Amino acid sequence: MAAVISLQKGQKIDLTKGNPGLTKIIVGLGWDTNKYSGGSDFDLDASVFLLDKNAKAGGIEDFIYYNNLVGGNGSVTHTGDNLTGAGDGDDEQIKVDLAAVPAHVEKIAFTVTIHEAIARGQNFGQVSNAFVRVVNEANGQEVMRYDLGEDFSVETALVVCELYRHQGEWKFNAIGSGFSGGLYALCSNYGLQVG
Repeated sequence: MAAVISLQKGQKIDLTKGNPGLTKIIVGLGWDTNKYSGGSDFDLDASVFLLDKNAKAGGIEDFIYYNNLVGGNGSVTHTGDNLTGAGDGDDEQIKVDLAAVPAHVEKIAFTVTIHEAIARGQNFGQVSNAFVRVVNEANGQEVMRYDLGEDFSVETALVVCELYRHQGEWKFNAIGSGFSGGLYALCSNYGLQVG
C-alpha cells in the first residue's frame, strides 16, 4: 500500500497521473474549534466553486454548498452540512467524479467559511487542526493529505485547495490562504453576485 502523500502549503502535485484509474474521489475536510467564551457553536461550511479558465464561476450552478449540494452536471456532490464539527475524522465531504466534470471547468476550488462569523464573533484564529484529504472512493484509501498548520487570525473564509486540469490530468494545489469577508467575499472573488 502506497504511503499517503503529505503536502505543504503552496505545493502542487499530480493526482490522477500517479494514480492510474483514479476517477472517483472523496475530498474530506476536517477541523477542531478551540473553546472560547463566546457561547455560540461554530458552524463551519465547506463550499466548492467550479471555475473556468479565467478562474470564474459561470453562475450559481457552479457553486456547491449546503443549499445546493450537487453541481457540475452531477459530477460534484456535497454530502451535507455538519453543524458542529464534533468528533474525529472528516467533518464534511465532497465527492467528485473527475471523469464527469464538465469540459469548461478548469479548476475546482474547495473553501471553508464560518457561518454567521461576524455575528458570533468568530474567525479562523479559533480553529485548529484543519486538514483536507483526498480518498479514492473505490477502495477507501487515502491518497494525499494537507494539514493547514498555519495560524490564521481574523479571517472568516479559507481557500483550502484546488484541483485543476493540466495536460489532460488532474493536479492538486495546497493553497491554505485566508480571506476576510466570509462567503460573500469568496463568491465575489470567483465572479458570483450573491445577495
